[in-house]
Order: sequence, then structure tokens, then C-alpha cells
Amino acid sequence: MGLAIVHSRARVGVHAPEVRVEVHLGGGLPSMSIVGLPEAAVREAKDRVRAAIHCAQFEFPARRITINLAPADLPKHGGRFDLAIALGILAASGQVSGEALDGWEFLGELALTGEIRAVDGVLAAALASGRAGRRLLVPPANGSEAALAAEVEVRTARTLLEVCAALDARKSLPRAEAVACRAAAQPDLADVRGQAQARRALEIAAAGAHHLLFVGPPGSGKTLLASRLCGILPDPDDGEALEAATIASVSGRGLDPARWRQRPFRAPHHTASAVALVGGGADPRPGEISLAHHGVLFLDELPEWGRHALEVLREPLESGCVTISRAARQAEFPARFQLVAAMNPCPCGWAGDPSGRCLCNDDMIRRYRARISGPLMERIDLHVEVPRLPPSALRHDAASGEPSARVRERVVRARAIQQDRCGRANARIDQAQTDAHCRLAARDSALLERAVDSLQLSARSLHRILRVARTIADLADSADIQTPHLTEAIGYRRLERGRERAAA
Repeated sequence: MGLAIVHSRARVGVHAPEVRVEVHLGGGLPSMSIVGLPEAAVREAKDRVRAAIHCAQFEFPARRITINLAPADLPKHGGRFDLAIALGILAASGQVSGEALDGWEFLGELALTGEIRAVDGVLAAALASGRAGRRLLVPPANGSEAALAAEVEVRTARTLLEVCAALDARKSLPRAEAVACRAAAQPDLADVRGQAQARRALEIAAAGAHHLLFVGPPGSGKTLLASRLCGILPDPDDGEALEAATIASVSGRGLDPARWRQRPFRAPHHTASAVALVGGGADPRPGEISLAHHGVLFLDELPEWGRHALEVLREPLESGCVTISRAARQAEFPARFQLVAAMNPCPCGWAGDPSGRCLCNDDMIRRYRARISGPLMERIDLHVEVPRLPPSALRHDAASGEPSARVRERVVRARAIQQDRCGRANARIDQAQTDAHCRLAARDSALLERAVDSLQLSARSLHRILRVARTIADLADSADIQTPHLTEAIGYRRLERGRERAAA
């Protein structure tokens, strides 16, 4: 009786748990069975593996073949185990050396010709292989992605025959090489004409990782401003970039290894469902909020989104992660994104415009703004009005705004201050850190209390005002929060003030 054990990796959320492919050849009528909670694509591997072994000019054993994918209670899906199963059969039948399989992990789907095809989630598997101290073999199409994991030796092979030749020491396999990282050109903030207050709010949001809402008529530049945020954010560190790249890898939508260091910018359409935003499915996949991890999620036309889709954002905005629970399994995805939203002030879009063209009455405006719940609005730190610009400000010879590079220098400087002080951006400090680092003078404390009382703000809004004020002080290189910093932060709760007026 022959027995072989080959190591591979499954995909569960953003993790890649180890799977032992145990192959046993026994007596009895020729057959092949796969156990260990395989789904349909895994059960179909028996036909792909049989044809691939024949095309590689090996003998398929006429024995009773039992393949166990352990642990048995972990769901297995996709064709990622094909290569490991084929190698296990060849090792159990003595056609390749079983000892040569030690210290290796294998990923890849087999074509009927024996060619090895790409699979998803390879970066997560490579990181896990490095922690386990094993080498990893992947298809060439996944090589540059797996090579992003610097702590693991990654080799690539085009066919099953090449792998077997390497295991028999008749051929060496090429090492996977990471491609050079290309920095994509970011839209420049200099393209934005006027809108000094909105530009200031965008800088504060970038400096403290605060969530931001633009309110203004159509064509006032809300989307233009939001698209410039990534260009003024600091570069992600290696850990942040790898986390974001891992999510892109397991999403099934593809990862560009040449741009893995670029912060993601996601802008889903307002018809997207709640599942599209937070993730889900029978085999849970990350949604838009996870694909925007360590980047920007832009939601345009905020009141036009479904109420349920918006409400599912509330918990991830606080916790930075989302847990997808299904009857058969559960997956947790990181979702530490920065929300930028945009909306019109009323259904027609022109409330408050000096032209007086708005045709909406108070009830219409109240119903329109009520589509966004108070608890969600509280979690957005900065509410900024973006008014319509006069035609003179849009002329080709009008003065351009400050370029992104100069704004980014101030943002990077402020972020460095926050990292030295708390190890994180101001928007993400906890209650104890807020109390310790956002202290106010007695006069300013009284000012904040009066503002909270007159605007009927919650404790969450109060703390967010303090964190925004702390960011404004950091941009001014001030050790303490001064009165101008606090009053500016209070002024950014505009929509809550608007709700108060509407209620009155």
C-alpha cells in the first residue's frame, strides 16, 4: 500500500490555512474518491488530474485511490489543490520521490494537458508558507504576486512534467521575481479652482484619516475633490500595503503586482447592494469596504443609496473590520477605510444657491436629508459645503490651486506627529488617548459644551470634534489645541446643524 502527504493551502477570508493532501493507494477495484468536505470543483479534480497525469506520460495507478483533504471540517473549493493531488498520486505510486515533497507547498489548477493554471489568494498563501518555513510552488501567472512575500522562497512551473523533473533533481525551477513597482500618476489638487474651505477640509481629512462629506449643487467639484484625496495621503508602509494587496488577491478580481503599494480608491455606483459593500456570498468574498482597506471609499450621491446599504457601514466605520457570517462558515475581513461622501443639498440640488433656482419646499428637503440616518452622520467627522463657483473662477487663465505635492508635505508632517504621539492617526485613537491628548483650556471646554448643547450633539460627535481639533493643531504644529482650532472643528458639523434647524 502506498501513502503520500503533500502540503497545500486553502482560502478562508484573507487567511490561507494549511491543507494536508493525504493520498492512499489500496487494493480493490480501480476508483478514486476525494473526502474532506470538497465542493463540486474539488470533486471534479479527479478527471482533471487523471488527464494531466496521462498527458505528462506517467501511469495513472489502477488502484483504489483515496484522497483526504485535512482538516476534514474545513470547506475546500476551487481547483487550487489539483497540483498537490496529482503529485500525491505520483508519489504514492512511486513515480516521483515522496521525500522530495518535504518542505514544499503546492498551489495550482491543472489543465487536461498538464499545464498549471493560476488560482486566487496566492499572496495570502505565500505569507502563510513563509511563516510555516516551507517553500512554495505556484503557476507562472501567480509568480510576481507570490514574490511580494519576501520571507518565502517561491518557484514557478508551467507544467506537471516540469514539477516532477525538478523533484527528481533533473531540472531546476525558476525563482519567482517581483515586478518593479510603478507609481501611477495621481490627479493633482491644483486642478481644483477656488473652493478654499473644501480644500482645507480635504487636507484635514488626509492629515487625521477623518471621514468627510461634501454637500453642494451639481458640478461644484465634489467628485473632483474626492478623487484628489489619495494624492495627498502618505504612502502606506509595507504592512499596510501587503494587507491591502492580500485582500485584492483573495477577492478574485485580480491584483496588479506593479501597483501593490498604491492606496486603493474605490467608487462603487449608488445602485450597489449591501452585500456588494460589505462582502458576502456562499463562499464569502470581500466587499468594497474591504477592497478600500488603507485607502479611500468614495460614495457619490449619498442619499440615493439604499438605506440598508448605508446602515451596514456603521459598524465597520467604528471597528475597522467586518465579519461575514453564513450558515456554513464565517469570515472576517479588515475594512479600515477612509470614507468620502458627496451629496446635493436637496432633491433638485440647488437649495441655498444665490440664484434662487431651488424648487424644493422644506418637507422635500427634510425627507431627502432623512435618507441618511443620524447615527451614520455622526460617524462622519467633517461636513463641508461646496458652493457653486462663479464663471470667472473657471476661466482657463484663472489662478490654479495649491498642488498636491505641497499639501502632501504638510499632511505627512502631521501624520508623523500623530505616529510619534499615539502610534496611529487621530481619527483612530481610543477614548483614553482622546482624554490624554485632546485636553482643552477651561474657556475652550465651556465653548465646546455650549456648542454641543445648542446643536444637540451626541457624545460621539463631541469626541470626534476633539479629534478633528487635534488634527488641526497638528497641522499648525501646535502642542495644544487652541481656540481657533476648536472653533474650526465645531464648524465642520454643518449637516447636524442643518438637521437642528429643520427640526425647529
